[in-house]
Amino acid sequence: MTLTFDHDSAAASAPRPVRAPGHGDAFTDHMYTLSWNATDGWHKPELGRLQPLTLHPGTIGLHYAQVIFEGLKAHRQADGGVAVFRPWDHARRFQRSARRLAMPELPEDVFVDSIEQVLRADQGLLSDDPSHSIYLRPMMFGADANLMLRPSHTYEYLMMAFVAGGFFGKAMETVSVWISHEHSRAIPGGTGNVKCAGNYSGSFVAQLQAQEAGCQQVVWLDPLERTWIEEMGGMNMFFVRGSGPGAEIVTPALSGSLLPGVTRDTLLGIAESMGYVPREERISLEQWRRECAQGRITEVFASGTAAVVTPVGHVKDRDGDWTIGDGEPGPVTLAMREALVNLHHGTAPDPKGWLHRIS
Repeated sequence: MTLTFDHDSAAASAPRPVRAPGHGDAFTDHMYTLSWNATDGWHKPELGRLQPLTLHPGTIGLHYAQVIFEGLKAHRQADGGVAVFRPWDHARRFQRSARRLAMPELPEDVFVDSIEQVLRADQGLLSDDPSHSIYLRPMMFGADANLMLRPSHTYEYLMMAFVAGGFFGKAMETVSVWISHEHSRAIPGGTGNVKCAGNYSGSFVAQLQAQEAGCQQVVWLDPLERTWIEEMGGMNMFFVRGSGPGAEIVTPALSGSLLPGVTRDTLLGIAESMGYVPREERISLEQWRRECAQGRITEVFASGTAAVVTPVGHVKDRDGDWTIGDGEPGPVTLAMREALVNLHHGTAPDPKGWLHRIS
């Protein structure tokens, strides 16, 4: 797909690297925008300065949450360049989200080009600290100023970014989790398997309960039986049985209310290449508790674009708390994280071509 492109005309001096980013507010300097309507299709692509949007108070996306987004990262490479991890897979998931919310699909090449445009302008903000990355946030929203309960007839797409440090602070510190029995993240037939805005605000009250219990994250149970483990916050979960070569690395099977994480898929492949046994299966809360007590489940970790690989050390539940292993990051978790980080930074082989380098 060919689009006539407008660049912002301001002369840009070389940006200085951000040395102490947190997570979510060290925004880069530019954003890419694009519009859609039925007559013109995708049109008016522009790379400009990051600036506030001007929206009518009756914008459909604000009222009915016709909003989708993605999250992916760019990392500094060993040779000093920058590469994005699996952008084409994120582009396809963005399309699936658009279909589910009755929105126009953005062509994959336009999605990836928008990433390239922002990173060419702002990659100088990324330091050579391997714990830092540029987190890319593409999003699309219904833009009609109309409060009829219907899909929008016009849409706005934008790509923005921020420099990211660790999602949970220091890398590889274990987190504590709170089991939510009261609230559900998503339901079968709903939108749990796509990335739309409405999935996330409904989770905030359970996250606050987790924090009140002294935990960093909430663990979701299935919405029907409230028995089966689904996700941790907005992250996929993995359970390790055993240790060393042949250890099983198990993640909950996709149920329709689970998000098919790109990092989840990556780790299943990495696990197999490292001699572990990757498995997808249903795991109940009581099974998790029992297998930890038996020493069968030795480690648990969460995965996601932001979380990378984050070890879970302690579980708090209304029916009793427990510790996973010795409460510290385990050897399988450490090995999986190292393998993923090396892949991100181009210091490990990339046989599947997951790294997309920015010229």
